[in-house]
Amino acid sequence: MNNEFFQEQREQSIIKARIVSKYFSTWASIILATQKRYPQHAQRMAYIDLFAGPGRYDDQSKSTPLLVLETILSNPDLTSRMVTLFNDKDAANIESLKTAIAQVPGIKKLKYAPSFYNEEVGDEIAKMFSSKSIVPTFFFVDPWGYKGLSLNLVSSIIKDWGCDCVFFFNYNRVNMGVNNDAIKQHMASLFGGERLDELRNQLLDTLTTDEREVIVVQELCDALRQNGSRFVLPFRFKNNNGARTSHHLIFLSKNFRGYEIMKEIMAKESSDTKDGVANFEYNPRDMYYRQGTLFDLLSRPLDELQGMLIEQYAGRTIDFLELYEEHSVDRPYIKKNYKEVLRTMFDTGLISAVNPKTNNPPRKGSFSDEMRITFGGAV
Repeated sequence: MNNEFFQEQREQSIIKARIVSKYFSTWASIILATQKRYPQHAQRMAYIDLFAGPGRYDDQSKSTPLLVLETILSNPDLTSRMVTLFNDKDAANIESLKTAIAQVPGIKKLKYAPSFYNEEVGDEIAKMFSSKSIVPTFFFVDPWGYKGLSLNLVSSIIKDWGCDCVFFFNYNRVNMGVNNDAIKQHMASLFGGERLDELRNQLLDTLTTDEREVIVVQELCDALRQNGSRFVLPFRFKNNNGARTSHHLIFLSKNFRGYEIMKEIMAKESSDTKDGVANFEYNPRDMYYRQGTLFDLLSRPLDELQGMLIEQYAGRTIDFLELYEEHSVDRPYIKKNYKEVLRTMFDTGLISAVNPKTNNPPRKGSFSDEMRITFGGAV
């Protein structure tokens, strides 16, 4: 871990920590409710941070481990169930983190005291997780570069029920390393050997900076899906002047509900929206320049969504929740966007909708989860 990262908590780091801690809070509530319904199953859950850092930035702002522990301590049910494990290969970081955690008010209330490790993350840790069945666990994997981050690690930590992961993808470092033979083994661990060769061939073409980024991130997401992550959701961070991508925060889950929750969180943390559709990006420039380009002003993503729905579902009858889960994956739209579009389509006669339990149409100005939708035939 590069300690310069902790010298000052930039706004990007605040957003990242907020996204992770918000998701952890909701994830823990869902796992807790499930464990209470099925007491015969494991009654523990865990938070594991494999690159934990020193706990506080030099300006004394709290990093993710402290925010997560505060969430746990705010709920007595979590204090009696949550196991926390913090690892960092830098011994000084671990000692600093121990001190910071010891000062968290109420830390002694935890049934399971935090565990601290000083290990380098690599194949051995991936093999350890792969060989064991683990309790529901939320993993945060935030390496400074790429070393230790691999498909084997990711697939081993999300294989069991209730296990989700967020990891930091340092796009700048990886982008520079993709074609570097000296670190080809590391890149192959991240993308897979065959996929890395294909990626290298794609990047030989003359590409713009944006085109290159799309290809690299898409290949990573496809590799993750092929290794057990059914749902993959990236969130991009731009550098301080907004000109270049610095990194992505990537969420992994096998469950649509987790994907939906994180998508809502990331949408709210996005620095810009167009027509009510989030860009799933934090760009400091957006915080100061909101006027946008002429194209931005003319862009109508909800019109595009309506067009896609008309084309894909022509002549079909489908329940709203089924449509939403089927259509929203790998697209930037959240549930609110779908309801807004479908309400407009209902008002203009493009669809009919009814609650099959009550036989009532949507209430004025709303569109509920219970609606069954019938689309007209192809135009």
